[in-house]
Amino acid sequence: MAALFQKFTMKTSVCLLLLTAFICVVAQGEENAAREVQVEVLVKPETCSTLSRLGDTLQIHYTGKLMDGKVIDSSLSRDPLVVELGKRTVIAGLEQSLVGVCEGQKIKATIPPHLAYGKKGYPPTIPGDAALEFEVEVISLTQQTPWQKMVNDVFPLVCLALVPTLLGMVGLYLYNKAKAQKPNKKKAKDKKSKKK
Repeated sequence: MAALFQKFTMKTSVCLLLLTAFICVVAQGEENAAREVQVEVLVKPETCSTLSRLGDTLQIHYTGKLMDGKVIDSSLSRDPLVVELGKRTVIAGLEQSLVGVCEGQKIKATIPPHLAYGKKGYPPTIPGDAALEFEVEVISLTQQTPWQKMVNDVFPLVCLALVPTLLGMVGLYLYNKAKAQKPNKKKAKDKKSKKK
């Protein structure tokens, strides 16, 4: 009887250990999900052949709310907001939610605080550590042209290479200027007296 009880206790302990591990994994997954932007598709057009990518330009209408439902901002009474993906013209979480959408699509994005306004918030409208919810309608999508891609990707690298070059040229000019000896007054008088 004691051996049976010990087997039963051992099996129960192993099951409880596995159950605890499973609960920890599920809780960790929920915590990670709360740290990432969650996007829910509200309306998707029948034809969605072109998805947005970094560098594309979107015109959107949005309504931003706190999690308690209080509206913090809306573009519905204004012209659509123009967002160039990758230029950080909007908060990071909203920009992330706009990658992979198509023209005419409506989404609801739940944005964690660290991808919104962080610990400081945006007083007095948005308190610190506030998660936000945005309902967004993509009015238009303009894809990045090859020329824009070159300007956005290559031009900054060229400029970055030019800065040290220009600094080096200025340094060389100043060095050569300082190295060239200026004749002092005594040497100039000596030269004049030798010429006479």
